[in-house]
Amino acid sequence: MKKEFVRYIRSLQDTLTEALEAVDGTATFQEDQWERPEGGGGRTRIIENGSVFEKGGVNISEVHGTLPESMQTYFGVQDANFFACGLSLVLHPKNPFVPTVHANWRYFEMYDQQGDIVDQWFGGGLDLTPYYLFEEDVIHFHKTCKAVCDKHDDSFYSNYKERCDSYFYNTHRNEARGVGGLFFDYLKKTPQRSMQDWYDFVTEVGDSFLEAYLPIVKKRKDLSYDQKQRDWQEIRRGRYVEFNLVHDKGTLFGLKTNGRIESILMSLPPHVQWRYDHHPEPGSEEEKLLNVLQHPKNWV
Repeated sequence: MKKEFVRYIRSLQDTLTEALEAVDGTATFQEDQWERPEGGGGRTRIIENGSVFEKGGVNISEVHGTLPESMQTYFGVQDANFFACGLSLVLHPKNPFVPTVHANWRYFEMYDQQGDIVDQWFGGGLDLTPYYLFEEDVIHFHKTCKAVCDKHDDSFYSNYKERCDSYFYNTHRNEARGVGGLFFDYLKKTPQRSMQDWYDFVTEVGDSFLEAYLPIVKKRKDLSYDQKQRDWQEIRRGRYVEFNLVHDKGTLFGLKTNGRIESILMSLPPHVQWRYDHHPEPGSEEEKLLNVLQHPKNWV
């Protein structure tokens, strides 16, 4: 299973970066291959200062070795080894009318001292973080997510949409990071579903990413904007940074397993503002977005 999924994420990285370069039209991804001293490594691809994407990354990693003590405590195991692989994607567009997007698809195995698998699971999802609310864009994104889920189980979309809303939530701000999407974790073998079933579901979600996101980019990337709208984008990017550094489990896992810092923190946007006690004007488009982030909606 791990060989099959590694093969998938390597191919998906190529597909995604090629499509994103075509949409940007100016910038190309720079590749950086790295090794982890404890075992494994990855292939980081970063795009910067493009016509569409101010900064973005489409990264894959395959790491293995002894599970760090802090993680053994978290999982309630002793003397365990692990293997983890996945693709992580974050794109911060230049135009404030184009939303930031994040996606991740991953697979994890844990072993005993004899090398036998004692646990394995898939996780991942995708979510949208707009700065200005175009409801038809959010509906398109969620409809794409739902269509994939419904092929596998008609309960998946509502369950994983709700988990996304609750996970990508800045509890210290009492607001969502964005307008959600899908989030799933610990997808394990059950009497009803094999690991191959979960592989088929997760990879189909991965394959749907371009269909979910690129039509939005193409529709909004050439809209004109002013400095006030750019300032709002940078203020909201600050909330994105807060979530990733305070709450995100993937960031914490990478830091605790001696992951590559540059690859882990590539998710952070290049230009951000933190203004003291900032509030949007009543009745403004900025306030409209904030109201939705404070009260997550059903989009489909």
